[in-house]
Amino acid sequence: MKKSISRVLLGFIILASAACTKIDNYSGPNASFEGNLISSEGGNLLTSQGSTQIRLEQISWSATPSPQEIPSKFDGTFMDTKLFKGTYKVIPKGGAFWPVYDTARVEINNGTKHDFTVTPYLVIKNFTATLVGTTLTLHYDIVAPIGAGLPTILETQPFVNTTKLVGTGASIRDFSDIYKKTINKDWANLTTAEKSITIDIPNMLRGRKFFVRAGVRLNDSFKSYNFSEIIEVDVPST
Repeated sequence: MKKSISRVLLGFIILASAACTKIDNYSGPNASFEGNLISSEGGNLLTSQGSTQIRLEQISWSATPSPQEIPSKFDGTFMDTKLFKGTYKVIPKGGAFWPVYDTARVEINNGTKHDFTVTPYLVIKNFTATLVGTTLTLHYDIVAPIGAGLPTILETQPFVNTTKLVGTGASIRDFSDIYKKTINKDWANLTTAEKSITIDIPNMLRGRKFFVRAGVRLNDSFKSYNFSEIIEVDVPST
C-alpha cells in the first residue's frame, strides 16, 4: 500500500515538474519604432526627458489593447527597440502643443520610422546666455503660433544643470527653480514687454561647465513646458 501511494505521489511530482518547465513558445519583441516630433514652426519640438510621450495601441493583437508609451528625448526624438510586430494606432500626447486628435495607423516592423508634426503652444526665440563675472543673464522672446484659445501662461524659469540632460526633473534648484518668474496671464493680456524676458542668475560656480535652457509652462491638463535650445556655459576659474 505504501509503495502504491509513493508511486502516485511520484507521478504527481513528475507532472508538476513538467508543467513548471514547459517552454514558452511566444517569441520575444522583434520590432523597433523611432521618429521625430517636428514643430510646425521648424525643427524638432524640444522637450524634457519624458515630458512628451508617443502612445501606441496594438490593434492587430486586440480590439481593446492596453496602451503603451514611448517617452520623448530632449531633442524631440523617440525610440523603442522592444516592440512586437503588428499594426498600431499611434498618437503624440502630453507635451506643450495643441492636442492631436487624429491617430496614425502604423505597421511596425524592425526599423520602422514615423514622424509627427505638432503645433507648439509657444516658441522661445532669440535665446541668449551671457556671462559677466559669475552672473549669468538669460534673455529670450516668446511667440505664440496660435494666440486664440491658448492655455494660460503660468510661469517661466531657467533650467541649469552640469550635464546635457537639463530640464524638468534634471536641474540644479539653486540656479533654476528659485529664479522662476510667475506670469499667470492669458496671451491676449500680455504686453509686448512681458513677451521679452530677462533672468539674472548670480553666483555661478567658478571653474564649472553648465548647460542652460529656458522653459515656459502653460496651464493645460499636463502643465507642460515649451523649451528653448540648450546652451553650454563655461564659468572661468578666475
